[in-house]
Amino acid sequence: MEQRHLGRTGLRVSRIGLGTLTWGRSAGGQSEEVAAEQLKAFWDAGGTLVDTADVYGDGEAEYLLGRLLDGLVPRRDLVIATKAGGVADPDRRFDCSRGHLLAALDDSLARLGTDHVDLWQVHAFDPWTPLEETLHALDLAVSSGRARYVGVSNFSGWQLAKAATWQRAAPGVRTPLACTQMEYSLLQRGLEREVLPAALDLGVGLLPSSPLGRGVLTGKYREGVPADSRGASETLAAFVDPYLDDAASRIVDAVVTAAHGLAVTPLQVALAWIRDRPGVVAPIVGARTPAQLAAALSVEALSLPEEICRALDDVSAPVHRYPDPDWSTL
Repeated sequence: MEQRHLGRTGLRVSRIGLGTLTWGRSAGGQSEEVAAEQLKAFWDAGGTLVDTADVYGDGEAEYLLGRLLDGLVPRRDLVIATKAGGVADPDRRFDCSRGHLLAALDDSLARLGTDHVDLWQVHAFDPWTPLEETLHALDLAVSSGRARYVGVSNFSGWQLAKAATWQRAAPGVRTPLACTQMEYSLLQRGLEREVLPAALDLGVGLLPSSPLGRGVLTGKYREGVPADSRGASETLAAFVDPYLDDAASRIVDAVVTAAHGLAVTPLQVALAWIRDRPGVVAPIVGARTPAQLAAALSVEALSLPEEICRALDDVSAPVHRYPDPDWSTL
């Protein structure tokens, strides 16, 4: 698999990442056997970037990944990325204070069974903690050797620009942000308004999550909700439902049409489109089954023709309003 630099750093990662959001979950999540099969297939295909978080499965995803390291796949062959900052508190969803973040990192390392992670990300912006305090935790993680590179996740455009600029203001003292992880797909292009321009300008790589529109871009929901899908799951139905409207259906129809014309699958078209967007380093694919992962990995050999990309761009184009980029065409 082709390797790409993570932002403006020397770290290279596979241009498809493996997500672990549902690993270890008791309700509909992957068993250890299925997770092992996925990780082995990903590694065999040349994949290196494996993304997790301390809150995935209440820590079970990290623990399961740790059990599979070395015994199944050599630790040195993988780029392990995790996140911290999410908390199980209905009144405060995120705690990005220095104390919480560093304690969460130690817990993550214990579950993963490693002395460092290759990439450590702040899971979301915390309005109750000064941003400089949050970013100082990233610097301490790197200076102590517990993390090699750092990034953020779910930051808006101004939040990303402020954080990345702050980190670059003191070269050699603060650690530059390597990446930002955000939801991005043909069904969700909102980050193109402000986040993507900031990332491109500041050398921050983009790791798209839910690159298949939460599974909807595969086309499997066109005739209803399959019984074995996430959309039929009691715990994940609300995650899929926002992309089952008429606007999304028109985009999915265009993807299916393109797939028929190229003699490939809708999944391959949607994933190839996002993988090759400006600023994108590696879409994070969270497959439910080994077969779904194999389908995603098969995209490595596919590059979409320019006319297909233009057609998909047009049908899924986000609406820009002043002062968003490109507003002047109105």
